[in-house]
Amino acid sequence: MTHQPTQIGPQRYRESFGRYYEEFTVGDVYEHRPGRTITETDNTWFTLLTMNTHPLHFDQEYAKASEFGRTVVASPLTVAMLVGMSVTDVSQKAIANLGWKEIRLTHPVFPGDTLYAETEVLETRDSKSRPNAGIVTVRTVGRNQDGTAVCTFDRTILVPRRGHGVEDKNA
Repeated sequence: MTHQPTQIGPQRYRESFGRYYEEFTVGDVYEHRPGRTITETDNTWFTLLTMNTHPLHFDQEYAKASEFGRTVVASPLTVAMLVGMSVTDVSQKAIANLGWKEIRLTHPVFPGDTLYAETEVLETRDSKSRPNAGIVTVRTVGRNQDGTAVCTFDRTILVPRRGHGVEDKNA
C-alpha cells in the first residue's frame, strides 16, 4: 500500500493512501486506527440530519425508561463511522462502492463508547466490464472499547488497477 509520499517535482511531494486492486490479498486483515469516541452531540446531530425521530436516540428522559436506561447511538451512525474508519485502508482509491450486505448490529453502542474497526479481505476478482479494475469484497468488524463486537458487515467495492486510478491521471 502506498503511504509514502511520491516525489512529483524538485522538493515537492504528494501523499497517497489506499490500495490498488493488486494490493489486496484474500485473508489480509487491516486494523483501522485511530478509534473514534462517539459523543452525545454526534448522535443527536446524526439523528436530526437523517430525520430519525425515534426518541431513544435523543431524548434522555425517554431513554431512561427503556431497557438500556440511557440514549443509544443510532445504528446507521455506527455503520457510517466504521465505513469511514476503513476508507484509508480499503476504499481510498475506489471507483465505487457496489454494495453492503449482512449488516449485523450485535451489541448496542452508547454515547461515550469508543469504536475501533478491522477489515478482512474475503474475495478479489477481475471486473468483467472494466478491464482496468477489480472487485474486492471485505468484512468489517467494529468493536467497542471493551473489545465487544458491535457491528459487522460485508462490503463490495470496485477498485482500479495500478496505473488506472484518479491519482494516476492527476499526477
